[in-house]
Amino acid sequence: FGKVRLVRDRTSQRVFAMKIISKAKVLQYNQQEHIISEKNILAEVDHPFVVQLVATFKDADKLYMVLEYCPGGELFALLQRHKRLKEEHCIFYAGSVMLAFEYLHNKQIAYRDLKPENLLVDAQGYLKICDFGFAKKVSNDRTFTLCGTPEYLAPEIISNVGHNWAVDWWALGILIYEML
Repeated sequence: FGKVRLVRDRTSQRVFAMKIISKAKVLQYNQQEHIISEKNILAEVDHPFVVQLVATFKDADKLYMVLEYCPGGELFALLQRHKRLKEEHCIFYAGSVMLAFEYLHNKQIAYRDLKPENLLVDAQGYLKICDFGFAKKVSNDRTFTLCGTPEYLAPEIISNVGHNWAVDWWALGILIYEML
């Protein structure tokens, strides 16, 4: 229920990605909590392998999140072009995700939606995690929400026995397999 547009600051000429979210769709799909959580988590984190939130604002119909622009696009598109990546590239990309997860997990944040579509390539070729719609602070060691992309779901999410940050490591294993 949102779109991402490329925008340019008129004063500085800097380019950003602006996520535009329909308030009506957020209400229709009862996603208020997810949107607020995404904004709060992005505002809290500051890591070189996590896309940076620059600003947020709203009008009568829409919510806006201004984000760092990553000109390399999605890892998904890279995988579509090359079908598989060289082992050294997989190691490099997996390392970026591992460092981001270590940072997020130390802040008690479970990401819960790792997939090539949510990994952007920045101007220097590093991966950055984006789209924190399913991310959640897990302060009591477990959460029971069924969410994520089916191909990447850890067994404990599917069986609904409660999960924590470990589900991110499972998804990273799936991502490494897909890259190779």
